[in-house]
Amino acid sequence: MIVIQGLLILVAVGALGVAAFLKIRGQEKVVPRLDKRTPFKVEYRDAKSITLSTTIEFFNEGKQSAMIVDAICKPQLPFEQYDGMDVRGKAECEGKPREDDYFEALVLEHQQGVNLIAKVTLTARKGMTLEEAVSHMVDFPIEFIYREVGRTPMHFSIARIFLTAEELAKIVGVKLLGND
Repeated sequence: MIVIQGLLILVAVGALGVAAFLKIRGQEKVVPRLDKRTPFKVEYRDAKSITLSTTIEFFNEGKQSAMIVDAICKPQLPFEQYDGMDVRGKAECEGKPREDDYFEALVLEHQQGVNLIAKVTLTARKGMTLEEAVSHMVDFPIEFIYREVGRTPMHFSIARIFLTAEELAKIVGVKLLGND
């Protein structure tokens, strides 16, 4: 019984020691600066599809280095909400485009930032042209999911941005007709 109590005390003291160490030495704190996000711009366009991109700065406000291990751009437009468009996303590091959709991990030193790009490709469905599909479009969120690690255990975080139907219609050059 005394051995178990001793072990519990030792574990508690160890946990307090780790907490004190992290408080003194600090840890990473990666923050997406959504207020400074660039407007969506056209990367590619044809009769049936358009690819848009926006740049988001991720800044490490912490006292220690961080690693962004993975990033995923996940548009949230299910067919139940609007089935006139197929929407796909891709995340990449600015200046390091990849054709294989793989996100290469990167180190983010403390008090430094990196620009990550959220790309969204919208493809008209049901025999519609891009203009026809966009004229009935709805607003939808895009989740930029990133996995980070530093002194804290690896964890996922989400930065959420929105692409409004109005913004998309303006980019494509059509008038919104509303949903039937």
